[in-house]
Amino acid sequence: MKVYFFSLMIAFLILFNIGCKKNTSEPVETLALTVEDISCTEAWVKITTTNYQTPNTLTLFVNDKADQSITLVRSDTLLYVDSLLPNQSYKIKAAFVTNNQQQTTNEVIAKTMDTTSHNFSWQTFTFGEGSNSLLYDVAIIDENNIWAVGEIYMTDSLGNPDPHVYNAIHWGGNKWELKRIPISFNGTPFYPVIKSVFAFNNNDVWFEAGIHWDGNSFSQVPFNIYFPSNVNKLWGTSSIDLYAVGNTGNTAHYDGNSWQKIESGTITNINDIWGFTNVLTNEYNLYCAVSNVFESGDYKILSINKNGKVDSLKWSTGRRVHSIWTNNGFVIYTSGGGVLKTSVVIGKKLLISPYTIPEK
Repeated sequence: MKVYFFSLMIAFLILFNIGCKKNTSEPVETLALTVEDISCTEAWVKITTTNYQTPNTLTLFVNDKADQSITLVRSDTLLYVDSLLPNQSYKIKAAFVTNNQQQTTNEVIAKTMDTTSHNFSWQTFTFGEGSNSLLYDVAIIDENNIWAVGEIYMTDSLGNPDPHVYNAIHWGGNKWELKRIPISFNGTPFYPVIKSVFAFNNNDVWFEAGIHWDGNSFSQVPFNIYFPSNVNKLWGTSSIDLYAVGNTGNTAHYDGNSWQKIESGTITNINDIWGFTNVLTNEYNLYCAVSNVFESGDYKILSINKNGKVDSLKWSTGRRVHSIWTNNGFVIYTSGGGVLKTSVVIGKKLLISPYTIPEK
């Protein structure tokens, strides 16, 4: 009987200890790597963590060689790897310590892009007669559907200057067609210089301050705010989510019903705007090029998020910024006082490329 009772006690203690261990076990810490983007010499790697205690340090390995040490301060982090060679495959993984034990993440392969021959063929088109003509913006839908806007001056049948300016041209696949896009003022149409165009598709094209092309005709969306300048550039995700920027810091957003002003925090001209999707938040951010041509003012890049919060990237070059473009926010290309390439990690500038085209 004593032996039987002793055996029951041993079994009970074993089950009790197993149960306690299950209830008090620590969450498993895991880290996973994914390659988000690649260029000829750079890679952007996203680290996603689960139950990982931050801040904590890990070491990134490229081809089994320690590349950099990183202190993680958030669950999702984007890492920038540079100094790679074109057209090469690289093995990337990370090592970290959890519960006093060395662990490694999954290994990903990043294959860099190859360089091109730069053997491009160019075709030149000339527009305008007599007076100086200018094109300010272009929207390419496909190779058979291109819109460009500006001021194009022609002559009449007698060779005299035509006083009525053309403010757009359209490429239909075979030829360019001059256009006069009207803006109504107090019920009277007039044809001003147009500086901006942005296309979502064939039947959804926006011009200047609320002029819309639906594939068949032009209509005008009331610009219900005070915007004392041309719209220098447009950018948006849809016809109910459209942004406009102009001189003296003017910035506005259209939600499909009305325009609302955005306080940009500058009175310097905003020359360009472009957006991208943030891979960490899955929401878009906007970058704006800010500088004047012949006057003093700010030289900077504004950052605007979906909620209208305005910030700025550090811009220590001392150069004007007239145009800006990015595919995904990892690399930003700017032009104005030279052409510059800026590598970033979702809004935080890491470096400005050492090669530029100097301002003349």
